[in-house]
Amino acid sequence: MKTLVLLLAAFVVFAMPTSLIWLLGQRARIPGWMLIVFLAAGWLTVFAGGALSQRAQPALFPDTSPCYGTRSAPVSQYFPPDSFCRHADGELRTVNGPNAKGVFWTAAGATVATAVAAVFARRRRQP
Repeated sequence: MKTLVLLLAAFVVFAMPTSLIWLLGQRARIPGWMLIVFLAAGWLTVFAGGALSQRAQPALFPDTSPCYGTRSAPVSQYFPPDSFCRHADGELRTVNGPNAKGVFWTAAGATVATAVAAVFARRRRQP
């Protein structure tokens, strides 16, 4: 039963939005390569943002949390995604480096740029 619930959740969370975007893009006559780039960049944005915002949280592996052993509390920020450790003096220190944030912003920019390019490609194809 647990396996069935996990399969249904994976279908609802990943397969349905992906197939819906693909079908709507095909119906709007967006080129297939643009749809692939849009979907890949979009999912990369979602996963990178989730990883960046939850990095300091000790829910799964408390010993590997950056805030573990420092007597600090984890703080998450969802947009722009970042994780912090609040130390005893009240200072927030990020646990994510600039390279990880760069991956998120590059993927987010590619997602937006591909959506804008798809609008122009669609307008160019119409009579």
